[in-house]
Amino acid sequence: MSGPPADPFPAHYAALEARHLGELRFAEVRRALQALSSLYVERREGIALGRALESRGKRAAFALYYGPLHFLLVREVVRGLGLRPAARLVDLGCGTGSAGAAWALEGRPASVQGVDLNGWAVGEARWTLRQLGLPGTATRGDAVAAASDPAAGLVAAFTVNELDEAARGRLLERVRAAAAAGSPVLVVEPISRRVSPWWPEWSDAFVRAGGREDEWRFRPSLPPPLALLGKAAGLDCRELVGRSLAIPATRRAG
Repeated sequence: MSGPPADPFPAHYAALEARHLGELRFAEVRRALQALSSLYVERREGIALGRALESRGKRAAFALYYGPLHFLLVREVVRGLGLRPAARLVDLGCGTGSAGAAWALEGRPASVQGVDLNGWAVGEARWTLRQLGLPGTATRGDAVAAASDPAAGLVAAFTVNELDEAARGRLLERVRAAAAAGSPVLVVEPISRRVSPWWPEWSDAFVRAGGREDEWRFRPSLPPPLALLGKAAGLDCRELVGRSLAIPATRRAG
C-alpha cells in the first residue's frame, strides 16, 4: 500500500539553487536580498518603477527567497481552506509562478496560465511549471486583462496591492464575474493593513459573494539553504504570515 505522495518542494528548491547560484556567490545574493527587502518594506514606490528586478542579483534573490515563501504560504492557505482549483487557473501577476503552481499541485490535473508584465518573471514562471511537471505556460501581459475569462479560476498573490486604484476596481469586477460563473478565486496579500487600504472593500465583496477572509500564521519546514539565506540577510522567515480572500468553486470542473 503506497503512502502519500512526496512533497515536491525540497527538490524544487534544490533545482532553484542550481539555476540561480551557478554564476553568483552567496554573498552577492544576500546583499541583493537585503536591498530587495528594503524596497518592499521602506520604498515601495520602487516596485512600480521596476527596481525590484532590475539586477541579476535581485532577480536571483527574489527567485530563491520570496518566490519559495510565496509558494509555501499559498499552499498553506489552499490546504487550510480545502480550496480545490479549477481545471484551468490564471495566475495574475504571476511573478515566478509560485502561487499558481502551489494551488495547481493540490488538485491535479490543473493547467496554469501565468501572466506578468515583467519578461524575466514570465520566463521564470514557465520554468517553474516545467520543473514541477504542471501543464500550462506564462505570457507577458496585464493582470486585469488576463482576468477576462470567467470560466477560469483566478489566483492573485501579492498582486492586487501593486495595482493602481482604477485597475483594482476593474479587477474586482472581473473577480465578481468569475465567482458568479462558479469559478474559484483566491487573493493572498501581506497582513499589513497600512499598505492595503483597499482591503475592506474587497473583503466585503468576497463575503457578499459567498467567500471568506482569513489571516494565517504558521511555521514552515524550510530547506536549510532557504533558512540560511533569510538569516544571513537579517530576515526572519521562521513564521510566515499573510491574509487571504477566497471564494470556492460552485460548479464541477470541466
